[in-house]
Amino acid sequence: MGYRILETEDVPAYLRERGHWDDLGDIRVREVSDGNMNRVFLASSDDGTHRLAVKQALPWVRVAGPAWPMSPDRADAEARAYAQVARVAPDKIPVIHGYDADSHALVMEDMSDLEVLRTVLNEGGSYGPDTSRRVGEFVAQLAFATSDFGMPSAERKALIAASVSPELCKITEDVVLSEPYVEHEHNHWHPGLDDLVAEFRADTRLRTEVADLRHTFMTSAQALLHGDLHTGSVMVGEREGAPVIRVFDPEFSFVGPIGYDLGLYWANVLVARERARALGTVTDHAEQLRLSWEGFEQEFRRLWPTRVDTFFDDAYLDRFLRRVRTDSVGFAGTEIVRRVIGFAHLTDLTTLPDPVPASRGALLLGRELILRRTELTHPEDIGG
Repeated sequence: MGYRILETEDVPAYLRERGHWDDLGDIRVREVSDGNMNRVFLASSDDGTHRLAVKQALPWVRVAGPAWPMSPDRADAEARAYAQVARVAPDKIPVIHGYDADSHALVMEDMSDLEVLRTVLNEGGSYGPDTSRRVGEFVAQLAFATSDFGMPSAERKALIAASVSPELCKITEDVVLSEPYVEHEHNHWHPGLDDLVAEFRADTRLRTEVADLRHTFMTSAQALLHGDLHTGSVMVGEREGAPVIRVFDPEFSFVGPIGYDLGLYWANVLVARERARALGTVTDHAEQLRLSWEGFEQEFRRLWPTRVDTFFDDAYLDRFLRRVRTDSVGFAGTEIVRRVIGFAHLTDLTTLPDPVPASRGALLLGRELILRRTELTHPEDIGG
């Protein structure tokens, strides 16, 4: 039928056309779009027994409108990432009921009974049992399965070719890994940070280290990544008495350095810690860094005996994991910096009564992580 932008009133007919709602009565729909990029609708039957979510990629950035055009093909990357994860970690992503490549729309599990992790933390809640460990496992499972260790060479090359996403990668290269360190119209910050912004821009060593991380991002095709793994893309809750996590929104998925996914999560954990400190609340954020790395490392080591190329021995695995950890620390630093003085800020800081002290602390920590990433060899060093 070709591409069409769905409105709330279109969703019932759309779900029936796609075969997702046969003989289930009337459909109630509400729009719950919240992120920067896409539209999301929740559909439910009158009695609430049947529920689905519909997510559609628009031909522009949702929060900016047509003034910032963006190919809706990014939904293809998201569907491809979900398909890969479903093979190795189906318990950590939403159930996908179908993907409409013409309208760039995913029909998936309704997760409205769960909460976004960032919202939980902002409201003073905890991470919940094993959330960070399971995020680390998620990264390991996806990364190993789509790396040269876990995938035959021909399949890997096909995956790399299919996963090329120049438009979305360019956004990350610019918004995360260059713009915050130069004058750019996308950047904005609290006036109380003017001195640090000027200091960062004048710091040639900092810019060189960020350039090194940027080059790693551009050239290191280690595995398929989520690409935007933060506390806003993890949902948590409980179902049937058991804790549940769902990692979602992998629309920035691409083949890149494994440490990028871990680094994004670590950055958001550390910013959440700055918020908690500003509010004087007791937190275990530093422990979450250890748990996520532990979950990642243990799962990667568990999968290692299944590698398809046995030339890479256990000694090489140790070296590889050290490199991933170093990259993760550096990318965590760049994510922190861009979330304070770049384009897209975090409600962790912006909703504080006085965001300046916590923002300053976050910026200084971000710089330290970038500059000292080879020295900070243990998660407790990062969270200290």
